[in-house]
Amino acid sequence: MTDSVKAQYEALPYPARDPADEKRRLITGSPSFLPELNHYVFAGRRDFSRPMRVLVAGGGTGDNLIQLAQYLAASGSRHEVVYLDLSAAAREVAEARARMRGLTNTRFVTGSLLDVASLAPGSYDYIDCCGVLHHLPDPAAGLAALKAVLAPGGGMGLMVYGRYGRAGVYPLQDALRQLTPATEAPSERIAVAKALLAELPDGNEFKRNPFVGDHTTGDAGLYDLLLHSQDRAYTVPELHELVNGAGLAISAWIESCRYDPLTYLKDPELRRRASALAPLEQAALAERLSGAMKTHVVYVVAPDRQQVAVAQPAPDLVPWLNGVPPRALADTFAKRGELVVTFHTERFVFAAPPRAPEIAALMDGRRSLSQIAQALGLGWDDFLAAYAPLHRLLTGINKLFLRGI
Repeated sequence: MTDSVKAQYEALPYPARDPADEKRRLITGSPSFLPELNHYVFAGRRDFSRPMRVLVAGGGTGDNLIQLAQYLAASGSRHEVVYLDLSAAAREVAEARARMRGLTNTRFVTGSLLDVASLAPGSYDYIDCCGVLHHLPDPAAGLAALKAVLAPGGGMGLMVYGRYGRAGVYPLQDALRQLTPATEAPSERIAVAKALLAELPDGNEFKRNPFVGDHTTGDAGLYDLLLHSQDRAYTVPELHELVNGAGLAISAWIESCRYDPLTYLKDPELRRRASALAPLEQAALAERLSGAMKTHVVYVVAPDRQQVAVAQPAPDLVPWLNGVPPRALADTFAKRGELVVTFHTERFVFAAPPRAPEIAALMDGRRSLSQIAQALGLGWDDFLAAYAPLHRLLTGINKLFLRGI
């Protein structure tokens, strides 16, 4: 990690957070939302009553650290969540947030994730690395360092920038390097950036991109987006290559519906041609069609676990709806016959699968799939045929996860 990157995050810890806000809200999201990572890394069957070691590599001001530590604390087991970041200023914010919540399952280490083996030795059942690899001088070396401390049977949640959704960012970064060199004080560089943003011509690609808004959230966000000294973005094939090069495999892209070209295509011939592509090529096509993917979130595991890491419908697993009351979902399916979903201004309309209202109404987070089948008076095979389309739809939009009883 270069000195300039460290200096940036000492001066402007990112993202900007007020520890007092922990009294009123918990920030959650992908990757590392516990029900989500259980579904995509541990096939929904992780027993959280058993102690778990977690590493948050490049933890910043603590969003994913707090999310993980809070959910794991609720299990009552002796979990350990280790925070590692090169910025002492960011660590201070993260520690204050943990204290505000009374979390005692966290440990804080300052340094580069490239030195994780000596600073915070493994092994770890799960590693979170959100928004960090794309700021390293050698992202492959960073991912290799994390893999070296990953426990057998474990996995990681990664987030990196997406190239197409950040259209206009990099030419504007180059323009700002011309106008305000890195030798100037952060406050001066921020002032220059704000002045330039106010005068961008209408044809400027950044000005026309509705998907990048970090510069509107404060000085730390603006600097991170437009004045960062070390920043790259990935396409789907490039991220796949990075992960595979580390001897790992992608178990899931989040949200998976956005990486399916059939989500965007209606014409039968286009759908036929897209369906004939290999899975990775389908995801690459979807990214090109969308143009809105400013980040990529993936879960990664050892290659020999790729086919078994993701939870699949089974009689003993419980479907859990993410932020959607079952009765409200059932009513939406029944009354509208469709589900409308928006991701970063992308609006999708999905037709309700047959029997979706009655199945959704029974997804109370307690009933197993076999119990739902019994409530509907269906044998397992008939139930699975009815449930599978709903499962694909709801997992595709990241609103359904499976977990053990």
